[in-house]
Amino acid sequence: MFQLGKTIVSEDIIERDFVCNLSACKGACCIEGDAGAPLDEKELKILDDIYPKVKPFLRQEGIEVIEAQGTSVKTAFGDLETPLINGGECAYVIFDDNHTALCGIEEAYNQGEIDWKKPVSCHLYPIRVKDYSEFSAVNYEKWEICDDACALGKELQVPVYKFVKEALIRKFGQDWYDELEKIAEKKFKK
Repeated sequence: MFQLGKTIVSEDIIERDFVCNLSACKGACCIEGDAGAPLDEKELKILDDIYPKVKPFLRQEGIEVIEAQGTSVKTAFGDLETPLINGGECAYVIFDDNHTALCGIEEAYNQGEIDWKKPVSCHLYPIRVKDYSEFSAVNYEKWEICDDACALGKELQVPVYKFVKEALIRKFGQDWYDELEKIAEKKFKK
């Protein structure tokens, strides 16, 4: 771990390799698990505002859940996340012709209907950020469903932090990312 501004960063994000391999995993991270995508407080209003433009991209099951529970939910632990369909996939999941899970929000973004790509936690994955009062912890989340992504990242020699560069800049800013790159370069020179 190392400190970078008001963040404590796991060295795994510069030491491990990762490139999403959707053809292998079929978007399992949007389907597997027992929770929706983590949300920041400020993302709740965004989801409410964009929902009418995202709705045409969603499956009926997702629409029904969102309209019954809301565009976001608060867990028993007070965490904010996207709603799930019957405790399974995220309510915003859509499927392509190859049965690969995609994000309906991101599809609306790609089609130019909205200017918000998707929740930052999804954009950052496999990095997870936990905010505390004095700092944020920035960690790599190892999950066996992403073994193919780790193998592809190793083959292409793409460290996690480079794979999620756009998302890290979105979350922490360009200056933070530039400092992270300097730390990574020093580490690899040793």
